[in-house]
Amino acid sequence: QVQLVESGGGMVQAGGFLRLSCGVSGAIFGISDMGWSRQAPGKQRESVAAIARGGSTNYADSVRGRFAISTDKAGTTVDLQMNSLRPEDTAVYYCWIRYVGRDYWGQGTQVTVSS
Repeated sequence: QVQLVESGGGMVQAGGFLRLSCGVSGAIFGISDMGWSRQAPGKQRESVAAIARGGSTNYADSVRGRFAISTDKAGTTVDLQMNSLRPEDTAVYYCWIRYVGRDYWGQGTQVTVSS
């Protein structure tokens, strides 16, 4: 059974930083991509960052240069380092993996950035 569990969310002032972590279990071989998405109140879920098995990364324009995604070689964790946080980064953040052609999601962790 594939499970993703996020941690590290919280409240921070603008300009601060947080590190989100996502632990993956039940899926060792066959993960092709991993990433983080977010959903702010009243808005659609949007992709924030993604990392492919080969290590290439993609970022949303709004976070490029401030956020960094990383994963361990075993594919058991995917982290998101978030620096220079802004109030507009406030959202529920979800980690996800693409495993054998299917997407799996975590339960989400709240990030709140105050001005």
